[in-house]
Amino acid sequence: MHQGDPWIQGLPFGPGVKLVKADRNGLCALEKPAGILSHPNKGGDRRRSLFQLGFDPGEEAFICSSDGEGESRRIWLLNRLDSATSGLILVALDPDVAEEVRRAFRERQVTKVYQALVFGHARARQERWQDRMGVKGGQGSVRAGSSGHLQAVTEMRRLRLLPGPPAMSLLELIPKTGRTHQLRYQGGRRRLPIVGDQTYGNFQANRDFARRTGNKRLFLHAQSVQLDYPFRGRRQSFKAQSPLPPDFRAVVSR
Repeated sequence: MHQGDPWIQGLPFGPGVKLVKADRNGLCALEKPAGILSHPNKGGDRRRSLFQLGFDPGEEAFICSSDGEGESRRIWLLNRLDSATSGLILVALDPDVAEEVRRAFRERQVTKVYQALVFGHARARQERWQDRMGVKGGQGSVRAGSSGHLQAVTEMRRLRLLPGPPAMSLLELIPKTGRTHQLRYQGGRRRLPIVGDQTYGNFQANRDFARRTGNKRLFLHAQSVQLDYPFRGRRQSFKAQSPLPPDFRAVVSR
């Protein structure tokens, strides 16, 4: 972890949010637990956001207090996770880094790896999921569906079969496109709904699972992120990893 910029360590993180890695250019990987928002949608959301700070939706940046010279500092949000998803999310402390990494996301040059626990046994060891989907709604009420023209592509690898009951599979999912709710929608479409998904999931199976385990979380975790980006004439490489949270790990290791 880079210690060159001391104010990194003093950022007002949301509950359970941790700094996993920071490079010397100010690109940071944070780890968030399930239930934490990527950014506040309204004033009362600050307490359960990535940072307990104001947010500028135009710049897509958190606003820090004055830097001592009368100017506020910014923390640029580079990607998002659903509040119910745990794991890695990227921010930048430098506007030029933010611009380059956002470009890498747009051009699909960022590799993100997720682990998901799903109901049902995935038949294939490896599979490419391809769908057309659309997204409707706004903040707080987004839902994906099949009535759209957006291409959604995900590489799936089966990691483990859990015999049950209920029968479940641990999957590695690598999205090649970045659609809202992509992994959740594609899993549900294949009758492999992610455990705990309250939108695209198996609601009865979720209730039964919660009764047995006491766990209502969405079992989707952003495990790793990797990218290269240019900065000041040089190619920079960045990779961060996040282990499965204890409540997730306890279920898959039973």
